Amino acid sequence: MRQPACRVFPPVRRPMPTPEPAPIPSPMAPQFLRYAGAGAIGTALHYALLICLVQLVRLDAVVASTLGAIAGALTNYALNHRYTFDSARAHRHALPRFALIAAGGIALNALVMAAVLAVAGPHYLVAQVIATGAVLALGYLANRAWTF
Repeated sequence: MRQPACRVFPPVRRPMPTPEPAPIPSPMAPQFLRYAGAGAIGTALHYALLICLVQLVRLDAVVASTLGAIAGALTNYALNHRYTFDSARAHRHALPRFALIAAGGIALNALVMAAVLAVAGPHYLVAQVIATGAVLALGYLANRAWTF
């Protein structure tokens, strides 16, 4: 007598879980970090000048901040042209554009400084930190899109 053949079922094929694709890194992220690093150097100069002018010369905080911002902007231009954006654009084209954006940033800095000091009345360095944050993001986007 013949035995019935065992029915062997093929293994159940379950779909393999597909891992989520790795996020595509934004080319802006490393560039923004370089921009922030260069900005940190310009900001350190800005703050050092601000503190010296307020503490030693007794200059008004808004005026001292504006002078510090100009010194920081000049430093930032040199660093950003070469280090952040590695721009091939000639200085005669990039510098006037940077100067326009920097002038806007300096005006925004002075406006935020005056507003925070008038409304909230904190220490001038607290107002400067708030102003620096406002200028950082707008300056990066404008310089990336238009200057370099």
